[in-house]
Amino acid sequence: METLLNVNNLVTSFRTAEGKLQAVRGVSFSVDEGETLCIVGESGCGKSITTLSVMGLLPDNGEISEGTITFQGQELTKKKEEEMRKHRGNDISMIFQEPMTALNPVFTVGYQIMEPLHLHTKLAKNEKRKRAIELLTQVGLSNPEKTLKKYPHELSGGMRQRVMIAIALACNPSLLIADEPTTALDVTIQAQILDLIDDLKEEMGMGVVMVTHDMGVVAEVADRVMVMYAGNVVETGTVEEIFQNPKHPYTKGLLASVPNVDEEDHSLEAIPGSLPNLSEKITGCRFHPRCPYAMDKCKEEDPPHFQITDQHQSKCWLHEEVPSNESRHKAYS
Repeated sequence: METLLNVNNLVTSFRTAEGKLQAVRGVSFSVDEGETLCIVGESGCGKSITTLSVMGLLPDNGEISEGTITFQGQELTKKKEEEMRKHRGNDISMIFQEPMTALNPVFTVGYQIMEPLHLHTKLAKNEKRKRAIELLTQVGLSNPEKTLKKYPHELSGGMRQRVMIAIALACNPSLLIADEPTTALDVTIQAQILDLIDDLKEEMGMGVVMVTHDMGVVAEVADRVMVMYAGNVVETGTVEEIFQNPKHPYTKGLLASVPNVDEEDHSLEAIPGSLPNLSEKITGCRFHPRCPYAMDKCKEEDPPHFQITDQHQSKCWLHEEVPSNESRHKAYS
């Protein structure tokens, strides 16, 4: 399979009154054709900033300080805004987290679906309308002709999310980025949206990057998983490796917090503490203040990524040295 996207040592910073703060710290990953990569972690880990960096949609005080983003052989970090507009919505599309704020309330659904077609294609007006109807049908909305004339506030949450997907797919992108695409949707609609994205991926051969904090979503749709903590990638692997043989203490903590319906007495484990602020100076591993396995070395040196298998890496000193206190290993088990 061809590699669509390759991100190498990405560092994204924000200019603030406290100085320049790093939200993404040396992140590297790739996405192949027809592959779904799920980026997981708590809110504030840098997941969305990573994808916004790829899209070139950082706020005015944000910048890519280091690293490269290569899409289909083209280096995106060097492109000007005008050049990036040619890619956004065309080769690379994004489903944003909250459709009610992402959709423009003063324009009809039809206008917003046809906008990328107007920007990136030379279709005639009647052809754009025909394509918009095809897209609404493709995403499972009944009576698409009537839906075209509606405004976002006239639609339910699930319908708005499907409209967002239709807009993202308008120009048959090679890469689809979905940022929490099922947030605030009930479980039935969530399952329908996830199935829809997966079906369209198979049908169109797209690569998909899905941002989520829901490990249930990861288990359902991912081919590979990238776990982020405080701007760092702490573990990567296939979905089977991450769920069956997690190595990083943070990944284990995330999995332990998922309810197990097969065990009546299963108590949920909480990861102690909270994410550090961007301005907080932490020496060594950034997870060590919350880690039940933390050793002296963890507090002094930032660990490298240790290779577990060909596709499985974990950024933890435990893979070099095992603590002598066996009771530590019982955490998150």
